[in-house]
Amino acid sequence: MLPLFVDSILIDYNIGQILLAGFVLTTLGALPLKSQQVIAINTMLFGVIFVLTPKSLMPNYFLFLGLTLVVIGPLVYATADS
Repeated sequence: MLPLFVDSILIDYNIGQILLAGFVLTTLGALPLKSQQVIAINTMLFGVIFVLTPKSLMPNYFLFLGLTLVVIGPLVYATADS
């Protein structure tokens, strides 16, 4: 029953939109930790996921979002306090 419900909701969206929603939700979930390193690792991880996802499953601008996240993630990690 639950898989059919999830499929009926997600059928209207492409994988890029679903990954973007996952990135936003995990970032919001990590904010209470107040750890810049966790946010940076999350950013890098989703950047790699966006870059490695096949181009046929999502529009091209999600690839550029992934490249941006891959660049911003290490910068945030490097500026984080230990």
